[in-house]
Formats: sequence, structure tokens, C-alpha cells
Amino acid sequence: MNPEQYTENLKSKGLKVTPQRLAVLDAVHHLKNHPTTDRIIEYIRNTHPNIASGTVYKVLDVLVDNQLLSRVKTEKDVMRYDALTEKHHHLYCTESEEIEDYVDQELDLVLKDYFKKKEIPGFRVEEIRLQINGKFVGKK
Repeated sequence: MNPEQYTENLKSKGLKVTPQRLAVLDAVHHLKNHPTTDRIIEYIRNTHPNIASGTVYKVLDVLVDNQLLSRVKTEKDVMRYDALTEKHHHLYCTESEEIEDYVDQELDLVLKDYFKKKEIPGFRVEEIRLQINGKFVGKK
């Protein structure tokens, strides 16, 4: 994604385009692999040393609230951020804490059909996000 797309995305949500928001979006997209807030701040400090840590936290909240980013929590309760806003799941390596996006439309249909047939009393399913825990093998 490029800066013009970040600008379009912010405007499409009715958000003001600010250097701070652009810097955070750029950091999350550039860093990939679902960076932590600390990693995002570290990346931003290289090019925008005057952006305060508190500002980064506030911008992340605004971007999540407006569905331009999403939060992903690891098994160790570490909050990370995901730039992919389309429907997908996650593969979480319990050894390295690496997270990869996992897109599988067949799995989506199976889960949707399952919860459609199996009603949970007093609960309406709005979204299903699956985190598959394991270990990456044979990966360099």
C-alpha cells in the first residue's frame, strides 16, 4: 500500500489525514507480521522522532475503531496490529510468536454453516475469527 492509498482510506472513513496517522499506517503495513505497539513506535521514531508514544497509542485506537487496522492478541497477551482488514484467520507459532494471515474461503463456509445450524442460546454470531496455534516447520 502507498501513501495515496492511506490518504484515501482515512478520507473514506471521514478521518482527518494527519502525519501521525499516515506514519502509523505506513509502519504497520511496512513491518508486516502483525507488529506490536513498541515495534511500531521504534519504526516511526526513525523518520518521525517528534511523534510521541502516547500519540501512537491514540492513533492505533482510532484506526482500529474505524476498521483500518485490527488488533490481534497472542497467547501471551501481547497486543499486535494487523493491516489486513479483509476476512481472514491467523496461524500463530507458539514457539516464535510469529503470526501469519490465513485465508481459506472453504473454512469460512464450514464455520458459517456450523454456527448457522448450531444456535447458541442468547447469542448472535457476528464474526468468526480463528487463530490456529502450532509451530511452523520447515520454514526458514
